[in-house]
Amino acid sequence: MAGALTAGLLCVAGLAAPALAAPAETPAAPALADGLALTPPMGFNNWNSTHCRAEFNASMVEGIADLFVEKGLKDAGYQYVNLDDCWALPDRDANGKLVPDPARFPDGIKAVADYVHAKGLKLGIYTSAGTKTCDSTGFPGALGHEYSDARQFADWGVDYLKYDNCNNQGVDAQQRYRTMRDALKATGRPIVYSICEWGQNKPWEWASDVGHLWRTTGDISDSWSSMLSILKQNLPLAPYAGPGHWNDPDMLEVGNGGMTDTEYRSHFSLWSVMAAPLLIGTDLRKASPATFDILGNKEVIAVDQDPLGKQGTVVSSGGGRWVVAKEMKDGSRAVALFNESGTAQRIATSASAVGLPDADAYTLRDLWQHRTYNTAGTIAATVPAHGTVLLRVAADPRWASHPPAVALGLDGSTLLEAADPATLTSTVTDLGRTPARRVSVSLTGPAGWTVRPTSATSAATLAPGGALRTGWRVTAPSGTPTGSYGLTLTTNYRSPSGTPVTSTLPLTASVVVPPPAGTSYLGDLPWLSATSGWGPVERNTSNGESAAGDGSPLTIGGTVYAKGLGVHALSDISFYTGGACEKVTAEVGVDDEKGTKGTVAFEIWADGTKAASTGVLTNAMPAQPLTADVTGAQVVRLVVTDGGDGVDSDHADWADARLTC
Repeated sequence: MAGALTAGLLCVAGLAAPALAAPAETPAAPALADGLALTPPMGFNNWNSTHCRAEFNASMVEGIADLFVEKGLKDAGYQYVNLDDCWALPDRDANGKLVPDPARFPDGIKAVADYVHAKGLKLGIYTSAGTKTCDSTGFPGALGHEYSDARQFADWGVDYLKYDNCNNQGVDAQQRYRTMRDALKATGRPIVYSICEWGQNKPWEWASDVGHLWRTTGDISDSWSSMLSILKQNLPLAPYAGPGHWNDPDMLEVGNGGMTDTEYRSHFSLWSVMAAPLLIGTDLRKASPATFDILGNKEVIAVDQDPLGKQGTVVSSGGGRWVVAKEMKDGSRAVALFNESGTAQRIATSASAVGLPDADAYTLRDLWQHRTYNTAGTIAATVPAHGTVLLRVAADPRWASHPPAVALGLDGSTLLEAADPATLTSTVTDLGRTPARRVSVSLTGPAGWTVRPTSATSAATLAPGGALRTGWRVTAPSGTPTGSYGLTLTTNYRSPSGTPVTSTLPLTASVVVPPPAGTSYLGDLPWLSATSGWGPVERNTSNGESAAGDGSPLTIGGTVYAKGLGVHALSDISFYTGGACEKVTAEVGVDDEKGTKGTVAFEIWADGTKAASTGVLTNAMPAQPLTADVTGAQVVRLVVTDGGDGVDSDHADWADARLTC
């Protein structure tokens, strides 16, 4: 952790748009020749789930070790049970030694290490390359005590050190981290060395022979916006990663409750395709079966742990449709089809685009569905909002033994007004080298909805590349409350050998109401979706901090506004306008509540087109007027980016925001 628990202190250098170009030259990367961390470390760290609360203690740590064994996580590859800040007393003893907190660890750290080791696991510990650690209590850091502290860690049986960056007194980062490297080496004990420098001094350029992994960003938080920002910072650094030296985009938030399971599967898939350390950040004693299913997916873990040690690279990105491919030791490619956007989208690439050789056909393994197909070379899927389809594709001569892959899609708007029929078109497309036979398709909605086909729902055969297109009329009953509802598109077919296959595509339909005629404050209207980088979107108050309703009156440059929306970059709020509106107006700027901090940029989108935007705005600027023509748009989005310099203190106000219809 960077010791930053508030939006004002978060050290996340987010990008408004990802810098996708790799460095001009692949860097030479001398690694520590100690045989450690030849694949990305896997384990647990308590910080994201407990912070410094009293529940962080020996009992918790030992309970996690028990669960690693009982739940199969140890067998899946998780090794390290790591302590974060607050394990020590605030003062060293008379001999300058660190003292474990007797309330948390009554038998000391060695006893916990012995317990963890008896399970066949390893123990990690934490300190900072400064005079104090990051927690505000001020626990002793290791600056000036490196050799003594390293000796204590080794004597206790520590196997992993996370070395933070707080209270560093301005001492050169490379000097501080190299000193601890040398101190750890001097103990003679093999200890994985995690450099938690937050990417401030570009450790990927100098740390490959200093530590085994280095943080590339500030702290992650349990939000979609935070995960996305960190992903975009870490993706361009692929050339710097490899066996024994890894880019670390911070710990996993899977299971902590701030994202959906779909978003957590994306988080886990993308960290794995980036060859990132997989450090569980949730209290496994309270974890749901869905959380264990995500964390324990051995096929996804195998992507992360591939011994070739390549970090995945961006093949394409645009419109929120990402393709990230990772070269594997066996010659196959792991391919992540990631949908950043808030609506389902078709994402497609090809075997050649991800680096596979020419072949008659390929095997395509879906690592979340655990099914294998053949493809003629197209790699495609309709990916739910914020979802990821993770595939492993190979030029495999046994391709014909698998059924053809089919791609499901649904065209047309899934924004419905109650009692008003919507027209949709489903597609079932054969991507394989072999035909799909006895193909049928169905679309189902919630109980009480009317879903009727308007054209054929079956085909005797789909030749390779062929498609079955079916029209549908979907009606939500009169009086259906606004909100999101599930639709499921299902196809059944048979391979040439007669093997039955069922494929489903979960989708979301939104029941909406038309906007009122005249001019309305956007802060008073229902939204389709709303994301904010720190805490929720606030109506008619500023962002405040992470809790809902903790904002203050919207204030820009000393001017107070009664109406508007308070957000934190990166943020995105969408409103249904139904083609009936003409104009959005607002006074925009950085809220005064963070003093001189914060840089943001505002955008208004009409469907898929950017209708208006500002340059980078700072707290020193007064509110700026922003007006957008949104005539004919079905959906209007209000977007705030980080101005290109990270999301630190980016509290942004859509003051006096109005919609004219």
